[in-house]
Order: sequence, then C-alpha cells, then structure tokens
Amino acid sequence: MQAEHPTKLLIVDDLPENLQALNAVIRGDGRQIFQAGSGEEALALLLQHDFAMAFLDVQMPGMDGFELAELMRGTERTRQIPIVFVTAAGKELNYSFKGYEAGAVDVLYKPLDSRAVRSKVEVFVALYEQREATRAQVRALELARQKQEATLAELNAAQAQLQRALAMRDEFMSMVSHEMRTPLNTLYLETQLRKMQLERGNMAAFGAEQLQRMVARDDRQIQSIIRLIDDMLDVSRIRSGKLSLRPGWVELSGLLRRVVHDLTPQAATAGCTISLEADTPVSGWWDEFRIEQIVVNLLTNALRYGAQRPVAVTLVVEQDVARVEVRDQGPGIDPEQQQKIFEPYERGVGNEVPAGLGLGLYISRELAEVHEGTLTVSSTPGEGAVFTLTLPRRDAPPA
Repeated sequence: MQAEHPTKLLIVDDLPENLQALNAVIRGDGRQIFQAGSGEEALALLLQHDFAMAFLDVQMPGMDGFELAELMRGTERTRQIPIVFVTAAGKELNYSFKGYEAGAVDVLYKPLDSRAVRSKVEVFVALYEQREATRAQVRALELARQKQEATLAELNAAQAQLQRALAMRDEFMSMVSHEMRTPLNTLYLETQLRKMQLERGNMAAFGAEQLQRMVARDDRQIQSIIRLIDDMLDVSRIRSGKLSLRPGWVELSGLLRRVVHDLTPQAATAGCTISLEADTPVSGWWDEFRIEQIVVNLLTNALRYGAQRPVAVTLVVEQDVARVEVRDQGPGIDPEQQQKIFEPYERGVGNEVPAGLGLGLYISRELAEVHEGTLTVSSTPGEGAVFTLTLPRRDAPPA
C-alpha cells in the first residue's frame, strides 16, 4: 500500500546543504521527500500534494518560515498539516514561543538530534497514515452504503415492476376471457339454435335469406375473434423484435378512400359521418396492410370516442413526408393521459371503458415507428383530438 501511495514529507530551507542533511535524517521506506528552497516554491508544492508533515526553516530570505506557516494555516487544504520549525538561532531569541503561537507542533534547534527528529517523524507519519486509513474506510463504507441503497432501489423497482406485470397479466387474462367469450357465446347460441331447428325438422329456418343472415352474423363474430388473436400476436412480435414489414409501392390517397368507404357503414351505425380530404396523390414505399391497420385503428377510435359527431380525415403532402390526420369532435384527452393511451392494455379515458384489449394505439405507434415514422396526438379537453400519422416518403425501400 505504501509503495503505491507513499507518505509525503516537505522540507523548506534556503540552503541546499540543510535540505540534504534533513532529507538524510527523515527519509525511509514508504516515504517521499519534497524539497523547496523558498516559501514560494513550498506553496506551489503544497497546492499539488497532500503532506503528512512539513519542516520549515525559520530564517529564509523573502518569505520566512513564520509567514509561510501563517499562509498554510489560512488555507483549508493545508490547515491540518503538522508544522515543525527548524532554526539555527539561539534559544535566547525565544523562537519556540513564536513558533507555537504560529501553530507549530514543535521547534527544533540546530544542530539537530537525529534520533529525536526520527522519533517525531515516526509519530506524525503514523498519525497521518492512521487518519488516511480511517478516511479510506469511511469512503469505502459510504460507497458500500450507496451501492446498498442503489441495489435496494433496484430491487424495489424490480418488485414493483413484477407486481405490475402480474397485475397486467391477470387483467389481460380477464380481458381476453371476456372479449373472447362474447363472440364465442354468440356462435355457440347460434349453433344450438340451428341444432334445435334441425332436430325439429324445421328446414324453413334455413332458407336463402335466413342462411345469408346466419353467415353474416357468424362472419362478424369470427372476425372479432381473429382481430383479438391478431392483436395479441402483434404484441408478441413487437416485444420479441420479430415484427417485420412487407413494403411495396403504395398510393396513400387511394388507400384512405378505400378505408373510409369500408368504415362508412360502421360510422352510420355510430350515428356520425366520415369526411375525407385527400386530393393530392402521394406514393411511397410502405407496408400497405400495416398502414391500413393504423388508419383503421385511428378511425375506429374516433368513431368510438367522437360523441356521434363528424370525423375528418386529411392527407397532407410535403416534400419529405406524408401526414394522415384523423380528427374527432369528442370530449378530448387530458394532457396527463395523452402518452398513457399509447401504452398496451389502456382502454378508454375517464369512466368509459370500451370493448377490446386496449392494444390498438400501442400497436399503431409501433407500426409507425417501424416505418421510421411517428404517431402523435394533439388534444384539448372539450375540443376533440387529432391523431397524426407521419410517414417518410421514399422512392426505394429502407436498407
């Protein structure tokens, strides 16, 4: 330990022979001796190193030992360094009193008693090394305490995350069970009804018109189940990093017209209308199925939360990007909810909890980001909401 961090001692004297003589007396294993020929040189060394002890010659030209000691006692960095004054003057000058008054631990008169000097050095070096060892132990304890607190915080965070994951799992299983049960129950009841009609020989219940209605009802329920399964598969792909695109050359305004046309009956059922402003054709290298999935999710949400008021879809074409804006006139979204709605399993705002797993916006934002685009929301409570899908325009697929 001493070889890596030697204990440093300082000698200050204007005569080289005195420096050499005192150096020979106090040097030893694990010690590093620094020498200064003036007070100014000593101050420069004191600012660079931590010394266990300093020997100051009293009588030096320029700054004498007492003046140097006064400066050392006035500086926080050097205030605690033990000072030993060395002088060749006679004891009748009473330098001892002045030295102790200046804060020295001792005053030595020349010629020096080598054994006494070595003994004093041993004492103060031992005290310094014990003090440094104690400081190192305190620093180590403080570091250990900080690490312990950090570990405890990580454990608490992990426990909270685990509890949240367990709660989300239970909630997810409950939602899946509920959402699956609704279409499955409908299919089951339809099947039982048909079975009963067959057992009674009532073939009139299976006329062309009745069969067409049966098939339409079955198709709706099956599509509901397929959508739930697709959403769960998409979340699994997103979290495992396996969500891939199949990009192709897509004309966006035509895609929007088709989606709006397909959702117009659903809008009519919800008691509202969908308007489309997409006069400028724009093409890009996108995954058509996934872009359509995003727009359908945004429009479905707008119809759900739009308070039966008109929904507007606008296509904005710029040089580098194309933007699809879906605007509703519903109650709007509180600022603290505007990022939360993009989290998985978030269903609705306020007291309204709609059907579904709460995955639509989460999947849509992930799909937008996979396209190197964005999906954002802008809303003021009471003034509706605007969801904006921004897609980069490219003439070729991304690398």
